Amino acid sequence: MNSEMLPIEEGHQNPSPGVHLQSGQSNIVFLTVTTEHREPWLANAKAHRLLRETWLAAKAWLVGDYLIMPDHAHLFCEPAEPDFAMERWITYWKREFRRRHGRPEWKFQSRGWHHRLRQDEDYSVKWRYVQENPIRKGLVNRIEDWPYKGCVHEIRW
Repeated sequence: MNSEMLPIEEGHQNPSPGVHLQSGQSNIVFLTVTTEHREPWLANAKAHRLLRETWLAAKAWLVGDYLIMPDHAHLFCEPAEPDFAMERWITYWKREFRRRHGRPEWKFQSRGWHHRLRQDEDYSVKWRYVQENPIRKGLVNRIEDWPYKGCVHEIRW
């Protein structure tokens, strides 16, 4: 298998490296990162707090709305520094998170799956779908009951 096409989830493959940014347009990217071997360690108060703090400090890309599931996280982000490659930013915040949590079993898969939202895509529809993940998985009955979500920076079209 080509190393640029590592499996992320059944039916999904990692996109080629890099995000094609458009000058003068919105460059919001929908990113999914998964835990190594899909281990369900991610949805807890410590990981949530440390991820928020790490994303706040990793300023090359800004994290907007996000939702953390037990074995993956979805986030919307956009570049604050367009010349700072997304893969470099992901590597940076994963390393900082790992350094801070002190749990050797808490590992992410390398890279992540990303998709730049096009102008005709509706951010609010995608965000609503993401928020319904814990309901679809039977973890909560209402979106409001899932504690592992939020917004770090305000990003919108």
